[in-house]
Amino acid sequence: MTIHLSSHGLFPCPICGEGLEVRQSKRAKPYVICNRDGVQMFVRTELGIEKFKALVAQAETRNIWGRLRDLENQYQRRCPECMKAFWASDSLLVTSWFDGSVVGYRCPEKDCGGIAKAGDGR
Repeated sequence: MTIHLSSHGLFPCPICGEGLEVRQSKRAKPYVICNRDGVQMFVRTELGIEKFKALVAQAETRNIWGRLRDLENQYQRRCPECMKAFWASDSLLVTSWFDGSVVGYRCPEKDCGGIAKAGDGR
């Protein structure tokens, strides 16, 4: 059984979240490649292809790209020192020693002392 996927389908990179074009191999099996992160993902079994096809279809109908953008704006920070982007997490939280209020998020890069303010997105 061959399953045809739309040539316009996109699937998010598991590393950066960028929408990747769904391609088909010579044997009509879907795959995606993120050149930026060096990720290659191939779906080989019929069951996996069916599930993958449903995920690609849901990305459009459920506004996955808008939801990912919202999450990125809400939880991703950029270090003011090294300018690298990182995801905010509880382990990086910095609070004021004076009153316990949230100051921001410590950059996870080794030897970087930058603190991204709490309210500032990317």
